[in-house]
Amino acid sequence: QVQLVESGGGLVQPCGSLRLSCAASGTIFSIDAMGWYRQAPGKQRELVAQVLEDSSTYYADFVKGRFTVSRDNAKNTVVLQMNSLVPEDTAVYYCHADVILLSRSALDAWGQGTQVTVSS
Repeated sequence: QVQLVESGGGLVQPCGSLRLSCAASGTIFSIDAMGWYRQAPGKQRELVAQVLEDSSTYYADFVKGRFTVSRDNAKNTVVLQMNSLVPEDTAVYYCHADVILLSRSALDAWGQGTQVTVSS
C-alpha cells in the first residue's frame, strides 16, 4: 500500500507565504507525476502544480509566478512553496502521486488534504 502524508497548511494573511510538504511511503517502485490539487468550498478539485519524474513542471495559470513545486525522487517527497497568497487561494490542498507499485501495477494515490486559509 501507499501513503501520502502532508504537512504545512494553516492560516496566513494576504501576501504571505506557506510551504506544503508531502512524503510518499509504501510499496513504491517509482512515481510518475507528483504534485498538488486543491478544492475550495462549492468548487471542483483542480490541479495546482505537478512535477514529472524527469523534473519537468506544470503550473495552473492562476499560480504561475507565485507558487513553486519541487520534488526529491530519492525521498519520494514533493514541496509546494506558495508566495503572494490571496484569499482566492483558500482551499483544501491535496497531495497526489501517480505511483507504480513494486508489483508494477499503477495506483492513483491521494493525501488526506491540508487546509490553507488566506485571510486578514
